[in-house]
Amino acid sequence: MSDNTWTHVPLTQEYLHGAARLERTARGTAPHRLPAWALEQAADPQLTMTQAQPSGVRVTFRTGATAVELTGFRSRVSYSGMPPRPDGSVDLTVDRRPVAAAATYGGDTTVIDMSTGQVAVAPGESFRVVFDGLTDEEKLIELWLPHNETIELIDIRANAAVTPVHDERRRWVHHGSSISHGSNAARPTEIWPVAAARQADVDLVNLGFGGSALLDPFLARTIRDTRADLISVKIGINLVNTDLMRLRAFRAATHGFLDTVREGHPSTPLLLISPIHCRIHETTPGPGAFDLDALAQGRIGFRATGDPAEAAAGKLTLTTIRAELSRIVAERQAEDTNLHHLDGLVLYGAADEVRLPLPDGLHPDTETHRLIAGRFVDTVFADGPFAAGQVNPSRATDRDPNAR
Repeated sequence: MSDNTWTHVPLTQEYLHGAARLERTARGTAPHRLPAWALEQAADPQLTMTQAQPSGVRVTFRTGATAVELTGFRSRVSYSGMPPRPDGSVDLTVDRRPVAAAATYGGDTTVIDMSTGQVAVAPGESFRVVFDGLTDEEKLIELWLPHNETIELIDIRANAAVTPVHDERRRWVHHGSSISHGSNAARPTEIWPVAAARQADVDLVNLGFGGSALLDPFLARTIRDTRADLISVKIGINLVNTDLMRLRAFRAATHGFLDTVREGHPSTPLLLISPIHCRIHETTPGPGAFDLDALAQGRIGFRATGDPAEAAAGKLTLTTIRAELSRIVAERQAEDTNLHHLDGLVLYGAADEVRLPLPDGLHPDTETHRLIAGRFVDTVFADGPFAAGQVNPSRATDRDPNAR
């Protein structure tokens, strides 16, 4: 097929859904899930990396093409002596149904030696994935980008004309930790927020960031200024495994986070979700650390290093956080009837660990992501605070009507 029969998909916000901004790089276009000003306030390499991993971001258009091609460049981080992370995946859905997936390859790999702190970069080539054999009928194409790699889009093209899609569905803005980011899920459509959004037929903006759900004020302002019909905030595990704050600060920070979100969304359904079950941190505070015994066996594992007795002095555990979040929501509901609470143990509890243990002691695998997504849809979307048919009276009064 000659090159002039292909249409290049514009790499613009009109076609990339779920991204806050697009950075023009020497190679192409890099989607980011946070605005630049937020990263400047964070000044944190971990968050800078994770927000550039396009979890929940997809290229969306309508076309009659029978073939679609994506060329990109990935960047990854690995640690010497640890098992390599699985390759990323580009997932194709047609008319919102999963059709195919293709693994990424090549790219730059930053290798960190944890024993010496030395960093080396192993360069690689760009990757190209092709999805062909599609019908020539007009259809909705979504290319879900890898959730676990930093991606630069070099070119996307189809062998027929393409048109952008304005998503009229309810927009769900979700913030959480690495579990919401998708850690240990195999593919971008299998992380629990994406799976839940697809089941509930809503437009997802995923603000799940590995290691970075820390009640940051700039994150609350980002949610405040983002157009939303539904908002959820899943908080807890990162506060424990970073040992970031004590109970006194946690109370005030949670109230402040909610207050800021409410400045832009005064009556939008807002769901505060407590942590899922994680045995190592249920009653043992952080900080968390790598499990050296697991590493010696060639697998990744985590452990808690705090002393359970310190919880009485205000060090946070998951048990403490669940009780406090429940209390805070109950306290605020007298004046905020659209604020709701979900105990994370409903999504994944101690009994679930028997059948589906967390492989590394911290992150769920693909099957557990699927379990969490199904329970979230049943509890929250089917007959809960996000049930279909509810009207969001604050949408018209969002602070920035042109916000993503």
